[in-house]
Amino acid sequence: MNDTIALQMYTLRNETAQDFAGTLREVAALGYGAVELAGMGSYTAEALRTELDMLGLRCSGAHVPIERLRGDLETVIAEVLALGGRYVICPYLSVEQRGDATAYRNLAAEFNPIGARCAASGLILAYHHHDFELEAMDGSTGLHILRDNTEPQHMTFEIDIYWAKAAGFDPVALLGEFAGRVQLVHLKDMTAGDQPTFAEVGHGTLDIPAVIAAAEAAGAQQLVVEQDACQRPPIESVRMSREYLHSIGR
Repeated sequence: MNDTIALQMYTLRNETAQDFAGTLREVAALGYGAVELAGMGSYTAEALRTELDMLGLRCSGAHVPIERLRGDLETVIAEVLALGGRYVICPYLSVEQRGDATAYRNLAAEFNPIGARCAASGLILAYHHHDFELEAMDGSTGLHILRDNTEPQHMTFEIDIYWAKAAGFDPVALLGEFAGRVQLVHLKDMTAGDQPTFAEVGHGTLDIPAVIAAAEAAGAQQLVVEQDACQRPPIESVRMSREYLHSIGR
């Protein structure tokens, strides 16, 4: 596994909206070696690549709305290649885009040619899940249906350990189920209590060392810190997460 820890920039979405370049400088200073993008602000891909290169940051990949994968794939591929990224990641399905088992099988049929086109350009298509894809349907889940109906050479998965736990799954076990089909892992943590929420990595209830070991065993290539919502300034949260990972040798 690449020992560089990436940060999903959605965590710092408010900060980048105010000062994208300054926020990237802070991310680099905290010891992150890579970023997973969720938009480029006012940058072109080429200009953002220049900024990243100056800071010694690598683009591991980008979250790209499914609408762009469906209708603007060639531009997406060109952007990710210009950024030096490897992964094109579908991050989310709106309520209107979700459905039953048939809907997920139909979605898999869409992803296969998209993934083939990405692969032809040297990129890898991935799907990032939340909790709703892990609801039971037809003796399976939406996420498992996507796995079972997409070509392994054209589609990988970004397992999100917080959302796995929120859906009632053991993240370590889920990583095992996706062995060979998971190249990206979102590292998050979860607070204790009856109404858990997001916590800094290593400061919650999830067994992060066990998750990392399971990720490695499953074939993951990139660990990505993300915190959807922070109870303190987000830059402080991502510092705490990075420091914890450094403390365990990551």
